[in-house]
Amino acid sequence: MIWTSLDTWIVVAAVLAGMTCALVGSFLVLKKMSMLGDAISHAVLPGIAVAFMISGTHGGSGMFVGAAIVGILTAMLVELIHRHGKVEHGAAMGVVFSILFAIGLILIEHVARDIDIHPDHVLMGAVELVPLHVVSVMGLELPRGVVVLITMLLIDVTAVAVLFKELRIAIFDPDLATTLGINATFMHYLLMTLVAMTTVAAFEVVGSILVIAMLIVPGATAWLLTRRLLPFIVTSVLVAAAAAALGHVAAITVPPLVGFEDTSTAGSMAVVLGTLFFVAFLFAPERGVVAQGWNQLRLRMSINAQDVLGLLARAAERHGVQEGALSVQEFQAAERSPFSGRRSQLITTLLLLRVRGLARRRQGRYCASARGGAVGRDLLRTHRLLERYFYDDAHVEMNELHTAADYLEHYTDRTLQAELAKRSRDTETDPRGNLIPGGDAAGDTKGE
Repeated sequence: MIWTSLDTWIVVAAVLAGMTCALVGSFLVLKKMSMLGDAISHAVLPGIAVAFMISGTHGGSGMFVGAAIVGILTAMLVELIHRHGKVEHGAAMGVVFSILFAIGLILIEHVARDIDIHPDHVLMGAVELVPLHVVSVMGLELPRGVVVLITMLLIDVTAVAVLFKELRIAIFDPDLATTLGINATFMHYLLMTLVAMTTVAAFEVVGSILVIAMLIVPGATAWLLTRRLLPFIVTSVLVAAAAAALGHVAAITVPPLVGFEDTSTAGSMAVVLGTLFFVAFLFAPERGVVAQGWNQLRLRMSINAQDVLGLLARAAERHGVQEGALSVQEFQAAERSPFSGRRSQLITTLLLLRVRGLARRRQGRYCASARGGAVGRDLLRTHRLLERYFYDDAHVEMNELHTAADYLEHYTDRTLQAELAKRSRDTETDPRGNLIPGGDAAGDTKGE
């Protein structure tokens, strides 16, 4: 790989585009209006085309003014069609942005063809050409695209920093914002204006097709990684910056490995963004597929362990001994056994209980240890207290008591158990006449 100063400027422009888009795009994700960003990013083309027609150039502030006007118009038209036409919100966005996008393409293709812009660049971007168009800033020759993106980033950062509290309240609770004297409608259209202007600033780098990836995917990735607003925004911006830099590196290093010279940096940026999103989707600490799957597995194992110890507690109660003992077949054949037809889960659970010292195996039968017996009796106590409560206070039918209590017994903590015991202090039996065990200092089987 040969790295030149041109590559450095390409990465700088790509990083600035990604950070600028991600900053305003984060709020679109939080507002659950991601597709409105898509609509605006496509619908601003007529404004850009008209600005080209008037100014004769794609530099200057004219294109930002045109984009801002059309961006606000897009948001207003979507709301108008949605509210007064009773059209579903997504359909309203589809109608508005597809029509305006088509108008913009026609204007650029046929009316503005003499201006230095090509529809392919509008659609796909041309970040590789950014270093070729320079302007003088305080005696320094800088790529014009970089200057535009720095300016736009400063505008976005300033707006978010100054109005952070107002934006936060207006996004999460517009009614509360209105009550506090914050104009939620103004905040909405201000955000739409920033999105439109940011889209135009990023056109030269990633184009209108890929700008939606830079607007939405970093925020969607951050959504999987954090639950707090400020870390969410920072994570989104950092993800966009990393994807932009890695995207260019991938564009010039990966294609030669498969026999090609290079590929589009903008396209590689989007691919890297998608890769980062799916990594977070799979491995995010709380919301990732792996973490959720592991938590579900741990919960299932914990419930199975409690069910086994509960069955052993009932067996001990029936035989009037401290420790009940059951074989695998007896576990499965027990009344209301949750292990009927689930032999492999039962054997796995018994093995884990033995490893944790909560159960023992003697002569082909399994019994609870002292600590496991305490857990089982505690579970049985909770079950019967719940049945007592459902029967006395909720007037649940006798034949439905077990099902309701069997589900909730696994999610009842000590505090709730104590409250149930207080409500049932006048009786020592469940509705069927079974004795409610006394409270034991039971161990915890959570996390098995």
